[in-house]
Amino acid sequence: MRFTNEHRQLRASVRAFVEKEINPNVDAWETEKHFPAHELFRKMGALGFLGIRKPEKYGGLGLDYSFNLVFAEEMGGCKNGAVPMAVGVQTDMCTPALARFGSEELCREFLVPAIAGEIVGCIGVSETGSGSDVASLKTTARQDGSDYVINGSKMWITNGYQADFMCLLANTGTGPAHKNKSLIIVPMKSPGVRVSEPFDKIGMRASDTVQVFLDDVRVPQRYRIGAENEGFTLQMQQFVEERLYAAASCVKRLEWCIADTVAYAGQRQAFGQTILDNQVVHFRLAELQTEVEALRGLNHLACEAYVAGEHERATTLASMAKLKAGRLSREVSDACLQYWGGMGFMTENQVARSFRDGRILSIGAGADEVMLGIICKAMGTLPKRR
Repeated sequence: MRFTNEHRQLRASVRAFVEKEINPNVDAWETEKHFPAHELFRKMGALGFLGIRKPEKYGGLGLDYSFNLVFAEEMGGCKNGAVPMAVGVQTDMCTPALARFGSEELCREFLVPAIAGEIVGCIGVSETGSGSDVASLKTTARQDGSDYVINGSKMWITNGYQADFMCLLANTGTGPAHKNKSLIIVPMKSPGVRVSEPFDKIGMRASDTVQVFLDDVRVPQRYRIGAENEGFTLQMQQFVEERLYAAASCVKRLEWCIADTVAYAGQRQAFGQTILDNQVVHFRLAELQTEVEALRGLNHLACEAYVAGEHERATTLASMAKLKAGRLSREVSDACLQYWGGMGFMTENQVARSFRDGRILSIGAGADEVMLGIICKAMGTLPKRR
């Protein structure tokens, strides 16, 4: 992928923001198990970071996804995974369908302030019994006059504790599971919405993750995104951007993980030489660096297909990239941690943080097995159902 001066300017701006506004605070946010989303998002919104590919008429920059890719890559420079993930929820998970298919009125009410960073969003798809199996979700939204009345619960909701609105997927019909769901915007202060205390997670500790309960929550039907019962399709399209963001935002994290390990192994002494002096160590780090560069290339290829409107190819390549990112994230962090010895087992070690934070990549936005299923379908290797 060839980047223009505009891409490079955006990259420099995001990098400077990460170094000034995020990295000096991540250790405190990790300890507090919380980061101030409203405060940080307002700063990001003022710089245009939250609406890079959103329409200009709603306050976005109106650029193509290659600029969003650059943004995601530079967010990987954050010294934790929680903040990039939370930001990605705002930019690539709960607003793409709203921007593309939401009514003018709905976009003015929710998308405009989301792009400005004035409100925080979350995505409501997963449930306790239906994570990657989106079609099996149980939450319902039944019509009552001009409203929907929503009942159910959503699980593992990133940003949920601080969110002002949720982009909710719920059953609105009785037809086939892929044709009976709708995407609906739900204000989180609506009567009947209850939020659990944030979960205690092994990684992504600076982001708030909760369960959301919806008991007879009433919202107007005009809060629906797109046509009724077309929500599953819209969510699948939204997943492409989510997976692209997830894959792109981990590259720099893996790069600094390797770089930090090179620096440490180059000064740590054992048996009369540095750890890095061992051929098995510097060869292994070279292999890992090569794998990270290969992931970057795959990300760029997927992005090019998406920008070109090659939707099936983009879906397949984004699934490959997300699969590779999740597995490589584990491989790189685990291998690097080993070269730190006992120091690698300390909570405050940033490589250990990468080890913890990166594990969710093979679970969230569709588990590895789901990515493999999408790839197999594109290859034509899935067995025929009897």
